[in-house]
Parts: sequence; C-alpha cells; structure tokens
Amino acid sequence: MNPEAERQQQKAKEFMSLLPLTVELAGLPECEPGKHFTESQLEARATSLRLAYKAARQIIMDIAK
Repeated sequence: MNPEAERQQQKAKEFMSLLPLTVELAGLPECEPGKHFTESQLEARATSLRLAYKAARQIIMDIAK
C-alpha cells in the first residue's frame, strides 16, 4: 500500500474512533420517524459535525499531553 493510501486509511480510522464523541459534542437531534431533513438542514448538520470533530480531536490531544 502506498503512503498516501495508508494516511487516508489512518485518517478514516481516527474519524470512526472519534465519531461517538463527535456526535455527542455536536448535540444534533435525531430526525422524527417518517420525516427527512432538507438540504439546508443537512448542510447545517454537516457543519456542526465538522466543528465537533475538530473539538473532539483537540480534546483527545489535550488529554494525551
């Protein structure tokens, strides 16, 4: 496996390991049964998850010090 593919795999693994913390930090409510999110709601949720992921990574780095 080339170094770039290994790096991508490592990043994906890190993301998946932080996903439970990320979701909790984002504090997003679940969708009601039978309803779907609009495109703008999905974009807002994605932004919240991105910011929460950055916070989760920072928390882990602070703890690891």
